[in-house]
Amino acid sequence: MNVDLGFYWALFKRRLPVMALFVLLFSGLGLVTAFKLPETYSTSARLLFEAPQIPENMVASTVQTDAAEQLQVIEQRLMTRANLIDIANRFDVFANMREMEPDRVTAAMRDATQIRRRGGGRAMATMMTVEFEARSPQIAANVVNEYVTLVLEENSKFRTSRAENTLEFFQQEVNRLDDELDRQSVEIANFKSENAKALPEDQAYRLGRQNLLQERLDRLSREIGLAQQQRENLEKSFEDTRTSGTSERSAYEEELIIGKAELERLLETYTESNPRVIRLKDRIERLEAVVAARESGSGPDEEDSSSDQARLDAALAEVDSKINAMQDQLETTKAELEELQKNISRSAANANRLAELERDYNIIQSRYNSAVSNLNSARMSERIEATAQGQRINVIENASVPQVPSGPNRPLIAALGIFTGLGLAIGYFVLLEALNRDIRRPAELSERFNVMPIATIPYMESRIAKFLRRSTLLMATLAVLVGVPLALWYIDTNYLPLEVIVQKSLAKLGLG
Repeated sequence: MNVDLGFYWALFKRRLPVMALFVLLFSGLGLVTAFKLPETYSTSARLLFEAPQIPENMVASTVQTDAAEQLQVIEQRLMTRANLIDIANRFDVFANMREMEPDRVTAAMRDATQIRRRGGGRAMATMMTVEFEARSPQIAANVVNEYVTLVLEENSKFRTSRAENTLEFFQQEVNRLDDELDRQSVEIANFKSENAKALPEDQAYRLGRQNLLQERLDRLSREIGLAQQQRENLEKSFEDTRTSGTSERSAYEEELIIGKAELERLLETYTESNPRVIRLKDRIERLEAVVAARESGSGPDEEDSSSDQARLDAALAEVDSKINAMQDQLETTKAELEELQKNISRSAANANRLAELERDYNIIQSRYNSAVSNLNSARMSERIEATAQGQRINVIENASVPQVPSGPNRPLIAALGIFTGLGLAIGYFVLLEALNRDIRRPAELSERFNVMPIATIPYMESRIAKFLRRSTLLMATLAVLVGVPLALWYIDTNYLPLEVIVQKSLAKLGLG
């Protein structure tokens, strides 16, 4: 492919004024901005995230936050709108602070601040670098030092507040569980008080008591039967004595036999010091004396019927008294046995309810013991954080006042302006060529119609037209070469500094 250099050179000369306009305009803007931008100063401070001073296998802190996460939280709290505006106002960071909106101040502070974190992996220290760029060295150092102060305060506040919140939570939990234990203890005590006669721990005693009462009931029934039989025998002996005089003697003897039999039965149950045993012995002794007297003939031959009736009434009264006493004991035993049976029946249900109450109590007690253990750990952790013995951030390099400006990068800004102008000029030339569909050369004629022309007649320009065309091109080029710098100078001097215009334009484009 042959390139017609002469043709393109002619086009270049024809389009030179517009291309020169692009080159001069953007190169001028870049050069002026590069040399007129104020110097900026940057300084930084380095922070190190240190491990706990006390080994965690001895006392574990309740603040279990990863170092990277903690630094990220601190960074977010540091870069809040209120902090940035307050720092900007206190240190007069920007020259036109009174004219700037709070949102612009916040955005400018964030743009000038750079926070970098590195490390945090296994066997690697976690570090944090805080850097700030300002219009003066002292402002940069003051802002970075203020950042460092806020980071240290936020770290201490972050860890202390978490430890205190944990301590407060477990303190409230211990108090709550303590109240629950008290309520459960009162409920168990009230239940035992209301069911004192039917508690499961006394069930063995009640079963033994039930057997004893049953045996007593059977014994009383037998004794009542014997006493009633004795009463019948007395009445029968008295009737026999009245019908047969010789039978009086046998009546005393039979009563004596009955008394001895009853004495033997009582001795099986009671001791000889029992009042009933003693009374029965005295009665037996009197009967023995009467029988012995009658047998020896020393007693009276006859007794009148009134004396016999009196003795019979006394014996029957004694037997009736004994029967009534045993009947009372029988009724009392039956009542106690019925009550005992009810309590035995209730004991099973009470055992289930009491087991449920005690199980709840044991569960609460277990939770209470766990809460007390956690409370002790929280207290120790709070003490560790209060004395700064846990994980902490230390400053390993403070921000110093820079002596050499860090920006702007003037060669880069100037080069960007020049290359932007050249790029736009070349783009303009190429765009016109791409959009132009006119036939301007014999080669284009052959290419367009696929024919080979015999001859081509060029456009014949007169001397006057050629002179005017060249004069116009020269005047336009001179106008661009002189007018663009003068326009830039006028705008920079009388309207708005060019560097401000460039900064605003870049900010609108999202490149500032």
